[in-house]
Amino acid sequence: MDIKTIMVVGAGQMGSGIAQVAAQTGYQVILHDIKDEFVNKGFNTINKNLTRNVSKGRITEQEKEDILSRIKLTVNLEDAKEADFVIEAASENMEIKSKIFKTLDKVTSKEVILASNTSSLPITEIAAVTDRPEQVIGMHFMNPVPVMKLVEVIRGLATTDEVYQVVEELAKQMGKTPVEVNDFPGFVSNRILLPMINEAIYAVYEGVATPEAIDQVMKLGMNHPMGPLELADFIGLDTCLSIMEILHEGLGDSKYRPCPLLRKYVKAGWLGRKTGRGFYVYE
Repeated sequence: MDIKTIMVVGAGQMGSGIAQVAAQTGYQVILHDIKDEFVNKGFNTINKNLTRNVSKGRITEQEKEDILSRIKLTVNLEDAKEADFVIEAASENMEIKSKIFKTLDKVTSKEVILASNTSSLPITEIAAVTDRPEQVIGMHFMNPVPVMKLVEVIRGLATTDEVYQVVEELAKQMGKTPVEVNDFPGFVSNRILLPMINEAIYAVYEGVATPEAIDQVMKLGMNHPMGPLELADFIGLDTCLSIMEILHEGLGDSKYRPCPLLRKYVKAGWLGRKTGRGFYVYE
C-alpha cells in the first residue's frame, strides 16, 4: 500500500501527538475533531511542541513550517475520503468509537486500513461494526506520542497478516518500535501498568503510606522514572478508572476491581494534572 495521507480522528493529547509524528515523518495529515476549538487546540499543541524543538536546536524554523504545512484541519469526518490510512484517537468509549468506525467504513475507499489508538477496548468489537473487519487493527501509541517509542499493534480476530505488516511498517516509518499483541482487555501495557497504579492507590486508601512516599519507593527502589501516583495524575484518573473497569468487566477477576478511592477522586472531579488536582495539587 502506498500511504501518503493519514487522517487522525480526535485532536486531543494522543491525536495531536500522532498527527505531529506523522507530519514530522513526511506524511500529509488530516486532523479531525468535532469542534473547531478542539482542532485548533490540537494544532496549537503541535505548534508549541515544534517551537520547543526549534529552541533546543533539534529542528530549524523552516522544518517546523514545513511540518505544520502538511497538517490540514477539519471538523468533517467525510474528509476521510481523501485519506489512505486512518487512525482513530477519540474518547475511550465504545459507543463513540463504533459510531466513528461506521462512518469511516462508509466514506473511505474499500482498501483503506482503519486503525484505533484505543488503550483497552476490544479491536474485534470495533471491527464488527464495519464491512471490513479484516482491515481493522489496533495501533496503541504511548503518551506523550512524540517522545515514546512503543506502539502496541493489536490484531482483531479477523485482521489479516497483510494488514498487520502494513501497520508494522508504518509504525517503523514513524520512528516507532511496533510490538505485536493479541486482542485481550488492556492488551499488555495497561493490563500490567494499571493494576500496579490501582494497587498504589489501595496503599494510599489503606494508609500504608503517603502518595509522596509510595512514589519515592517506586522511583528509588524500582528505578521507575515516575512514581505510580504521579503517573496516574499524568494519565488522568478518569482514564485510569475507565481502563480498570474494562479489565474488571473483560477478565472477571476481582484483582482488577478499581479502588474505591479512585472512584471517589473521579466523582470529585480530581482527575490529575488536567484539572489541577489529583493525588497531587498542580498550580
